[in-house]
Amino acid sequence: MGSKHSDNGHSAGAVAVDDPAKVRNVVLVGPSGSGKTTLAEALLASTGVLTRPGSVTEGTTVCDHDPAAVRQQRSVGLAVAPVRHGDIKINLIDTPGYADFVGELRAGLRAADAALFVVSAAEGVDPATVALWEECAAVGMPRAVVVARTDHQRADVLTGIAACQAAFGAGVVPLYLPDGDGLVNLLTTDDPRFEEQRNALIEGIIAESEDETLMDRYLGGEEVDQATLVADLETAVSRGSFHPVMPVCALTGLGLPELLDGIARAFPSPLEHPLPDVTGVDGIPRPRLEADPNGPLVAEVVRTAVDSYVGRVSLVRVFSGTLRPERPVHVSGHGLADRGHEDHDVDERVAHVYSPLGANLREVPYCVAGDLCALTKLGSAETGDTVSAPDQPLLVAPWEMPEPLLPVAVVPRSRSDEDNLARNLGKLVAGDPTLRLERNPETHQLVLWCMGEAHADVVLARLRAGGAEVDTEPVRVALRETFVGQAKGHGRHVKQSGGHGQYAVCDIVVDPLPRGSGFEFVDRIVGGAIPNQFIPSVEKGVRAQLERGLQGGHPVVDIRVTLVDGKAHSVDSSDAAFQTAGALALKDAAANAGTALLEPVDEVTVRLPDDHLGTVLGDLSSRRGRVLGTEADTPGYTVIRAEVPATELLRYAVELRSLTSGTGTYTRRFTRYDPLPQSLATQTR
Repeated sequence: MGSKHSDNGHSAGAVAVDDPAKVRNVVLVGPSGSGKTTLAEALLASTGVLTRPGSVTEGTTVCDHDPAAVRQQRSVGLAVAPVRHGDIKINLIDTPGYADFVGELRAGLRAADAALFVVSAAEGVDPATVALWEECAAVGMPRAVVVARTDHQRADVLTGIAACQAAFGAGVVPLYLPDGDGLVNLLTTDDPRFEEQRNALIEGIIAESEDETLMDRYLGGEEVDQATLVADLETAVSRGSFHPVMPVCALTGLGLPELLDGIARAFPSPLEHPLPDVTGVDGIPRPRLEADPNGPLVAEVVRTAVDSYVGRVSLVRVFSGTLRPERPVHVSGHGLADRGHEDHDVDERVAHVYSPLGANLREVPYCVAGDLCALTKLGSAETGDTVSAPDQPLLVAPWEMPEPLLPVAVVPRSRSDEDNLARNLGKLVAGDPTLRLERNPETHQLVLWCMGEAHADVVLARLRAGGAEVDTEPVRVALRETFVGQAKGHGRHVKQSGGHGQYAVCDIVVDPLPRGSGFEFVDRIVGGAIPNQFIPSVEKGVRAQLERGLQGGHPVVDIRVTLVDGKAHSVDSSDAAFQTAGALALKDAAANAGTALLEPVDEVTVRLPDDHLGTVLGDLSSRRGRVLGTEADTPGYTVIRAEVPATELLRYAVELRSLTSGTGTYTRRFTRYDPLPQSLATQTR
């Protein structure tokens, strides 16, 4: 955002909308390669926003302006492209179709009031497409279907529609069908060739009508007028259970006017779409929002980008009120501290309000409730933040963020790269809530948790573009050590070098404890063998050595250390001397009894289609996993619960996707530490 990266010309400026009823926010959803970006480009050209459409392969499209998108020839981030159809402003929200960028998809769903699901007429419906459909259904998003790329040599529109109906359910009904070189509108045609499809469309629309008598009247032979059908079509789409289908060809222009007309007439406006819950910054619920330009100001940052020319650019959906330039606002961000977004409440000032067109920003005088706009130089604004009035600060309930599960360890190549890395990481984390930054104090690695390999590739490319040359290295899993049996340890620290010397002797007994018990220290000194003031010193030295580790350098856990005897000197004994003696005693005990390595074990919950159950169960077993159970989920899906060593999960986000054709998902949480098998422990040491 903020600069122009394509060479196709603009011929239309931005105009502010005054009425939310004149806005349609439509997110383009579909698998990678289905033609979403090409469709957006064709719609921009057909409405006069562009003088000519750009090309994905040439890297000249409005929506794919990110250098990573140009390089990969697929969308990697959300982009907005507004068009006009009559007096209706349609904000086209282009989202990536690849699973690694599902965070961008969810941001698009948050910004939109309806989804236009794009399916290639040449490819049909694959499992990843169904998974995206379910992603939309999970948030109750109204959906329509576009069968695109109808000019492809393998395209078959009727077969594509049938595949959509089989995959998405009976609510998928054609609104237009191909007829020669054009389309036939099933709502208005009286051609007997399309009577069966027309009846199915009308019955589907009437089934969602608020007039419960309409179906009986229609089946009784009464003709339903066009105005009623169009009104009920919008109702049916808004309820999220009826999904009209429209064939479109971006290259020839087939269906583009019909698509725009369908969006304007049948898709819900912001006035009809439920708005998220809102609270005060104190967490106390506030009245439900309405898309009222005169209401309290409530907007949400759905995407953050950093442009080399204008700095931070915040893409904002205004839910209530009106955003105006040169006005103070309150920026609130809560609840994402685990992703590196500390809670913040800051008053800032809006300098300008822009209508975004891909990377290009066009200044507008205001942005009303229901519309999308871009704000620049809000220094504290991050993706997911709420923008509200300073005298009435509010907080919008956050949308569900996917958990990044692929760790990538990065190291700067030079000292100067360290500074660039730190500066660029802050920008990346601010704009990408699906990226989690971890500085592991045990392995001393800087780990970026990403959604998958493609996401990691984009993150690394952006770091390097910002001047931070980094390399990757294998991710290390933090292990633990423990004692394999009871052992005695003797620690003697005696030094004489002129002046006060150092004198401390202690004897300990170490007992292993059950997993998860931690560390216990027991004082069994009798007769004052060690003065009371030095007993805590022994414990401090033992604890310090536990943190440093023993044979493998890993923290030691689940032991009881009992101090049983020792010696002190009236002059040369000190706190430091007994700390050293305690550490030496623990090392001696470890040499006498030996230690074992422990590895973290995670509980994994995998959701996958039934067709892949056997393959995934076998794969979990090969990872030393222990299956706890399986249970049926939604029809056709199963949930597996298993315990798997964390060392076996480093690339599971990528490998599960491969095993399930992109349809399997999983979550993980730490449960405990278990002994590392001897063969692996030998390699680790």
